[in-house]
Amino acid sequence: MLNMLKLIMLIGIVIFSYGIVMAGETVYPPKEWKDEPNPLASPFAVIGGELSIFAGQEPKSFNYYLDNNSFSAELFGGMYETLLNTNPITLEYEPGLASQWTISDDKKVFTFFIDKRAKWSDGKPITAEDVLWTYQVIVNPKNMTGAHKVSMERFQPPVIIDPYTIRFTAKEVHWVNLGAAGGFQILPKHVFESLDFNKINFEFPVVSGRYQLGEFKEGLYVTLERRKEWWDQASKRWQGTGNFQTLKFKFFAESENAYEAFKKGMIDLFPVYMSRIWVNETSGEKFDMNWIVKQRIYNSKPVGFQGFAMNMRGFPLDDILVRQALAHLLDREKMNKTLMYSQYFLHRSFFEDLYDKSHPCSNPVIDFNKDRARDLLKQAGWKANPQTGFLEKNGKIFSLKFLSRDASTDKFLAIYGEDLKDVGIQLVVDKKDWAAWAKDMDEFNYQMTWAAWGSGIFKDPESMWSSAEAIRKGGNNITGFKHTEVDKLIEKQRSIFDVSARNEICKHIDQIIYQEFPYVLLWNINYTRLLYWNKFGMPDTVLSKYGDESSCYWYWWLDEDSVADLNDALKQKRPLPQKPSVVNFDEQFKGNAQRSRE
Repeated sequence: MLNMLKLIMLIGIVIFSYGIVMAGETVYPPKEWKDEPNPLASPFAVIGGELSIFAGQEPKSFNYYLDNNSFSAELFGGMYETLLNTNPITLEYEPGLASQWTISDDKKVFTFFIDKRAKWSDGKPITAEDVLWTYQVIVNPKNMTGAHKVSMERFQPPVIIDPYTIRFTAKEVHWVNLGAAGGFQILPKHVFESLDFNKINFEFPVVSGRYQLGEFKEGLYVTLERRKEWWDQASKRWQGTGNFQTLKFKFFAESENAYEAFKKGMIDLFPVYMSRIWVNETSGEKFDMNWIVKQRIYNSKPVGFQGFAMNMRGFPLDDILVRQALAHLLDREKMNKTLMYSQYFLHRSFFEDLYDKSHPCSNPVIDFNKDRARDLLKQAGWKANPQTGFLEKNGKIFSLKFLSRDASTDKFLAIYGEDLKDVGIQLVVDKKDWAAWAKDMDEFNYQMTWAAWGSGIFKDPESMWSSAEAIRKGGNNITGFKHTEVDKLIEKQRSIFDVSARNEICKHIDQIIYQEFPYVLLWNINYTRLLYWNKFGMPDTVLSKYGDESSCYWYWWLDEDSVADLNDALKQKRPLPQKPSVVNFDEQFKGNAQRSRE
C-alpha cells in the first residue's frame, strides 16, 4: 500500500472522491464551501398552489436549443439542469449536476464529477454519456442550434473518463469557458438519441430538474408541475425556492388581451412593457383597494437593448449611409413623449449598463433629422422619381419591408412610416405570429424588424457581433454584422479574466458598432414594472438581485392567509394594506441581512 502511494505521488496524480485529479489542477468548490440556505429565499415559504403567468405569444418550440427565446429558456431551465449553478448574490460557481470539478493551471481543461445521486425522472442515473450526447447534439451541423454552437465549438469533443466523469478541453483560453462547459442544460440520451433533434419541440417526458412538463393546450397555455422526487430536493440551498406546485404560462397573441385577462383575475402576475398601460390603465377600484399591487422594482438586472434590426446582407441595407439615414428618420423623442409618457431613456449604446454618471457614454445621441437623412440618401445615390415622389436607385424603388409580430408596434410604425414617406421611402409592414417570425429570422428572410435583447451580467460580444456568426442561421448576429476591428477586439478579450478590463474593451466595441448602424436604436428602462394580485408571499426584495419578473416564479409562494384576505376584501369591497410602490433591492436586502444577524 505504501509503495502504491509513493508511485501515485511520483506520477503526479491523487485519488479524488469522484475520480482521479491530475497534478496542475485545482479542485472546486473550495474546502470552505458549504451547502447553505439561499440568502434570497424566505424561511416562511410554503409549497403548493398555482401561479398563472402571461408568457407572450406561443413560441415555435419549447426546446430552448432550437428556439433561442427567453420563455423557452425559462421553461427549459425548470426541467433540465446544468453541471454548475451560480450563487444568486456572489455569482460564484456552485455544484449542480456536478458535485465537484477541476480547472487546469493553464485554464484550458475542465473536469466535472457528476453527483452520483443525480437521477432522471424515470429513475435512470445521469451520466457522462448524457453530457457528451448533449454536446454532440448542439454542435451537429444538421441541428438548428445556432446560438448555442458558439460556446460549444470552443472545445474539443469532451472525453469520458468514467461513467460519472467527463473532461472538456478548450481550444484556447477564454474567460467564458468554465461557464460554457458547466452552464448548458443536459438532456437524457436514452430518451432522445433515436429522434430527429430538430423535431423535438413540445414533448419532454423525462427530465432532471425541479419541474416537469404538465398540460399543454396549443395556443392557450402550458404548465410546469413540481416534482416530489427531485433528486436534489434535500439540499439546503434549494429550500424556499421553486415553491409553486404549478406554473401556468398563458399565451396571448396581443398583450392588451392578456392585460384584460389579468384584470379579471385569469392571470396572477403581469410585467408591464407598455407605458400606456402603466400610466393610464392602472387605476380604479382594484388598484385603489390594493387588490392589485403596482410596483417598480430596482435591482442589478443587466440592461439590454432594443431597436429596429436591419439585415445588412443585402440591398439597400448593405449601405451604411442608408442605415444611418433610417436612424435619423425615427422620431424617438416624439414617440417617447406622446406614446410612452416620457417613461424611457433613449439608447445611445448597445451596452448601456457599462456606463454610469462617473463614466458616461461618449456615443452621440442620434437625433431626428430629416435634412440629414435626405443628404445621406442623396450621397448613397437615391433620387426622387418626380412622378411618384419615391426614391429610386438602379431602377428600384426604395420600398422597405418591416417584419412585425405584435400589433402593439403598429402605432410606432405608423409614425415612422409617415416620416419615411416624407423623404421618399415606402414602408410595408409584414405582420406574422411569433413562430412564423422566428422562422423568417432563422433564415435571414427579412429587411427590418423590432428586436429586443436581454443582457448578461458578464458581457460576451462574440455571438452577436463576430463576423463568423453573421452566416450562422438561428444565431444572434441577425443583422449580419461584420467588422475586422471588432473581430480583433473580441479575440483580445477572450483571454482576459479581469471583468473591468473586458468591459473597457466592450466599450470600444460599442463605439465601433454604434457608428456602423446595424440597428435603429430605440429606448429602455432600468427597472421592472410589476403588477400582481395581492395573494402571494415573497421576499422583501420581491425580485432576485439580478433577475427580472421570472424570479417571482422561483422565490414567491401562494400564501393561504393572503388568499383568504383577498377573497374577503373582494366580497366586502374593503381595501387591503398598501404595499410599497417602489422597491430597491439593495435597501431591502441589507435589511434582511441585518435582521438575520440580530
